[in-house]
Amino acid sequence: MSSLIQFISRLIPLELIHILIGLVAILAFIGVNGLVLVYVERKVAGFIQRRPGPFEVGPWGILQTLADAVKLMGKQLFSPSGGDRLLFWLAPMLAFAPLPLLFMTIPVGKNLVAFDANLGLILILAFSGLNVLALCFAGWGSYNKWSLLGAIRSVSQAVAYEIPMLLAVLAVTLTTGTLQLSAIVDAQGVWPWQWHFLTQPAGFIIYLICAFAETNRAPFDLPEAESELTAGFHTEYSGMGFGLFFLAEYSSMVVVSSVCTVLFLGGWKGPGPEILGFVWFFAKVYGLVLLMMWVRWTFPRVRFDQLLNISWRWLIPLSLFNLLYVAAVVKI
Repeated sequence: MSSLIQFISRLIPLELIHILIGLVAILAFIGVNGLVLVYVERKVAGFIQRRPGPFEVGPWGILQTLADAVKLMGKQLFSPSGGDRLLFWLAPMLAFAPLPLLFMTIPVGKNLVAFDANLGLILILAFSGLNVLALCFAGWGSYNKWSLLGAIRSVSQAVAYEIPMLLAVLAVTLTTGTLQLSAIVDAQGVWPWQWHFLTQPAGFIIYLICAFAETNRAPFDLPEAESELTAGFHTEYSGMGFGLFFLAEYSSMVVVSSVCTVLFLGGWKGPGPEILGFVWFFAKVYGLVLLMMWVRWTFPRVRFDQLLNISWRWLIPLSLFNLLYVAAVVKI
């Protein structure tokens, strides 16, 4: 048996095998995570709005999301007449494709990461920007004015909010001196007062606000505002075309929450043995996800001019001040 393993290791590097196993696990997680979060959001919305939420299909309605997924897979796929067929179908695939790469560099526990890249933070920031390109393709290829307006809003929103998010992230990297996510976690202790959200509270709040805008979550869901744009950039999508956008949105919520956990909340660190690190990590991540759901069903949607003013007038100056303050503290 050992000789067989040695023979396989000569043909295929162990690092590549490790990456492939991690990729398979990540794809499985993305699918299960989407099913679970849709159900949880419906229950959270029902609790906040004093209604039961799904409860008919399966005990407590836990099979409702699975039934909806089967329905989406069975729906007919069609392209709008007059639209660009290539861009129309490339958009949902482009929205979903970067997700496995984003998850691969996130350390969920001690030595529990698919690909521990030295520039993991840069990789996440670079590939997460492809989602904006996907929304542009969806809006242009749909040959629909509501979809096009949603795509235009998405670009404006991304340009506005990526700047303060990058500045908040840069402040953390100045403190730790690295772009490797596992090293950023190692620079923090196991107790909350050793985490960056206390040493850099302004950066933490700025990142959280930008996370809502980057994932198009209410109150910053202007690219798909139902009351104004029907369904925004995915108005013309049905079946799994719509399903991929939906899956990408919930996966993006987990990605931004995971990065926030790594940068500001100590990552997988917490009281107790290191073997329970992944428990602490997912508890922090899904705590942030529940916060995003609570905000969605509590606060009203802002106007588009208010959305841009929050970034250009407030968040960018605050993030610049926070970066200069951190740089001065590090220098001193």
